[in-house]
Amino acid sequence: MNEIMLMALIATLGTWSVTALGAATVVFFKTPNPKVLNLMLGFAAGVMVAASFWSLLQPAIEQAEAVSAMPPCFVATAGFLTGAFFMWCSDKVVSCARRRADNAREKPDECMNRMIMLVLSITLHNIPEGLAVGVAFGLLREEADFMENLMRAITIAVGIGLQNFPEGAAVSIPLRREGYSRKKSFLLGQASGMVEPVSGVIGALLAVYVETILPYALSFAAGTMILVAVHELIPECQKNRSVQPYFATMGIILGFAVMMLLDVMLG
Repeated sequence: MNEIMLMALIATLGTWSVTALGAATVVFFKTPNPKVLNLMLGFAAGVMVAASFWSLLQPAIEQAEAVSAMPPCFVATAGFLTGAFFMWCSDKVVSCARRRADNAREKPDECMNRMIMLVLSITLHNIPEGLAVGVAFGLLREEADFMENLMRAITIAVGIGLQNFPEGAAVSIPLRREGYSRKKSFLLGQASGMVEPVSGVIGALLAVYVETILPYALSFAAGTMILVAVHELIPECQKNRSVQPYFATMGIILGFAVMMLLDVMLG
């Protein structure tokens, strides 16, 4: 079991490093090309939507058939809705904290509020992403399907790593644009992904030692990823779509196709 924990830790350290790589783009430019950023965000959204089904919901249903007395569709639906509700509540908490900060100031600093909200929201939704990777590696305890589960876990880690790149840039570049130094912008950008290794190990521990929670954990992670993709990434990448109406949309289609191809080929 220690090997599974170690693999989950290494995988989530890898996804964190991709966040840091995205944050490092602040070193090269102050203002990103909007079209490129929209394409990257769209690609990340497509990856997350595809991973939510093939890498999380599908194995959740399979696991529920094996370990749960409830109908698998109910288990997957309950976990999915709980994950989405968790992210919705988290967003409300962050929004409430921002409003309190505004009320505490005679002259609210709108720029600082936006930056705090940005860093907190991305950090917050990195927690279930780390859990998703950890839970996927927790499936490796089933020796009969070891290679299939390993490929599935790697695919999830790769998919989340891909969408972490624009997230790192999405934190560091706005910070730089608002006057922070390149070093501080980079440090804050990569810090948003530091929660992934911790949550990854926790997810793996839950999957290994609490077998009945595994299908719920997988579908929970799917719910969080779908909500983030639909509520945050897709609307963000569709900004200024009048200039290039289908540019970001093609990023979504491409991300979905790449993730689907990887999962089907490797899983």
